[in-house]
Amino acid sequence: MLGIASFVTAIVGGLSFFLLCGALGYMEMNTPGGVDQTSKAVMLLGLGLILTIFILLISLGLGIAGLIQKKRKRIFSILGFIFSFLISFPFLILVLSQI
Repeated sequence: MLGIASFVTAIVGGLSFFLLCGALGYMEMNTPGGVDQTSKAVMLLGLGLILTIFILLISLGLGIAGLIQKKRKRIFSILGFIFSFLISFPFLILVLSQI
């Protein structure tokens, strides 16, 4: 059960992450002079990205918990763990390198 939850949250988190990044990129490309970083739309999209990263971290934890369970099929746990790791790890490294 945890493996399926990890897989579904990884897919939902990954899709929302790429959609939010695409929306921010589209806004930046089509605004003369760049996007005003204090606008409400940019702040809400940034908040959405932060929440998406938390969803992906929860998915990562669910994947690990599903892998630890005994006498269960682990394919969805492995897929959820891999998807959430591949999406969230580069973003977290990027964020941590800016500190």
